[in-house]
Amino acid sequence: MSHPLRIALVSPYDFAVPGGVNRHVAALAHYLQARGHAPTILAPSSEPPADASPLHPISTVTIPVPFSGSVARLSLSPAAVLRVRRLLEETPFDIIHIHEPTIPTLAPIVVRYAKSVLVGTFHAYREENLAFDFGKPLFRYLDALHGRIAVSEAARDYIAAYFPAEYRIIPNGIEWAMFADPTIHPFETYQQQGPVILFVGRLEERKGFRYLLRAFRQVKTQVPNAQLVVVGAFQREEITPYVQYIRHYRVHGVRFVGYVPTEELPRWYRTATIFCAPSVGFESFGIVLLEAMAAGVPVVASDISGYRCVVQHGVQGELVPPGDEEALAETLVRLLHDPATCERYGAAGRETSRRYDWRVVTEEVESFYTELLTAHCLSSS
Repeated sequence: MSHPLRIALVSPYDFAVPGGVNRHVAALAHYLQARGHAPTILAPSSEPPADASPLHPISTVTIPVPFSGSVARLSLSPAAVLRVRRLLEETPFDIIHIHEPTIPTLAPIVVRYAKSVLVGTFHAYREENLAFDFGKPLFRYLDALHGRIAVSEAARDYIAAYFPAEYRIIPNGIEWAMFADPTIHPFETYQQQGPVILFVGRLEERKGFRYLLRAFRQVKTQVPNAQLVVVGAFQREEITPYVQYIRHYRVHGVRFVGYVPTEELPRWYRTATIFCAPSVGFESFGIVLLEAMAAGVPVVASDISGYRCVVQHGVQGELVPPGDEEALAETLVRLLHDPATCERYGAAGRETSRRYDWRVVTEEVESFYTELLTAHCLSSS
């Protein structure tokens, strides 16, 4: 890119709440800025932005809304309309990049007042969407997009089934160097006690943790010193049913670590013998799988669309039918008894994950911006 661009990155989610899309937007803003551009993040935020943050809050009030097996905090504030309109009138953005444009809170407002090249990134995946089936007229604003990105084949196939168009696949990124850093030391106190099966994520139903816990109970009968370490942001009441299960069946070796800062995650991955992602659906991509792979950890994951685009069965790890605790237990036990295969999977995963480094991904996004701007200039001349 010969000159810096003014870029608006739009997220519908409360930017004060951690989540995959918000992390994606924040990282993209960081690396676009590192490449000389001027990004601004437009999003609701229930907390004020930090100093020097590119975040421009369009609302401070958000409400929880069930969405794709999770709960999203969105803004329905009428004041957001005026703030968005004023910002777009005052700032001559070259690119406005809307993330999750099918969430009809912020996206239609931005589209209405935009005078720039519009890009949409589609992150979500579901088996079906009745809102799209019966509410297509509500989403006519999507026709204004000049370019469309899907983060995976799964996300593309899902959205294209309802809104046919050309979608450029540009994946989510990871901080590859941070997770692959060979100087990171594992938590020796865990490793000394036995092999570690690591789970990273929320304890939502869609993440499938209950199947992993049941499988782990079977694993313990054949690998008595195995440990299950659970890392993620969860409340005490969320772990209560699992603690009751653990006590009832006397399943020893389960450790609920809770939330850890991003910079500490590489050490937990490095501690793991196997990383397990037992999600049952609603996953368009496997960011945590890539983080584990960058750390050189073999992966055992559910055989779902969003994970198949990241992990090849028998190459970086193994895929099992979602919700099948018997198959999951058998796979975990077999790999815990086969360190050579684990090492081979780990090495392959580290190499595969390189292509998802944020620097590589940002270059792809920037190239797409250039392509769209060029086409827009030609069509306007």
